[in-house]
Amino acid sequence: MNTIIGKDTVFTGTLDVKGAVRVDGTVKGKIICSDTLTVGSGGLVEADVESQCAVIAGRIMGNVNASERLELQAKCDIEGDIQTKSLIVEQGAIFCGSCQMKGKRSDLGFIPPETDNLNQEKKNTAENVKK
Repeated sequence: MNTIIGKDTVFTGTLDVKGAVRVDGTVKGKIICSDTLTVGSGGLVEADVESQCAVIAGRIMGNVNASERLELQAKCDIEGDIQTKSLIVEQGAIFCGSCQMKGKRSDLGFIPPETDNLNQEKKNTAENVKK
């Protein structure tokens, strides 16, 4: 943990951290974190967040962009839009906003049917039968 915003601390502005950060106090503005942002159960973030990973147990009022992973723990409260590749939501988490999952789609182990090719083959077959 590179940076800790303590319980009775209020930070206003842009917090740009190279490494991990934990918020147990209040941050207003914007958080940019190159590693993991952790918001403790007493933490309040009134800011837009950009991080690689985020673990939220407290309250966030703002948009969250976690490029790799976002974990919403049981007592968290988020008001804002989220964007991430991997989302974990524990029972009891409160989330009010939209969610966009980005990144490569998982390989389910099968090849979906190619509807355009199938439709074209049926059309060609029907035309040959008419001739």
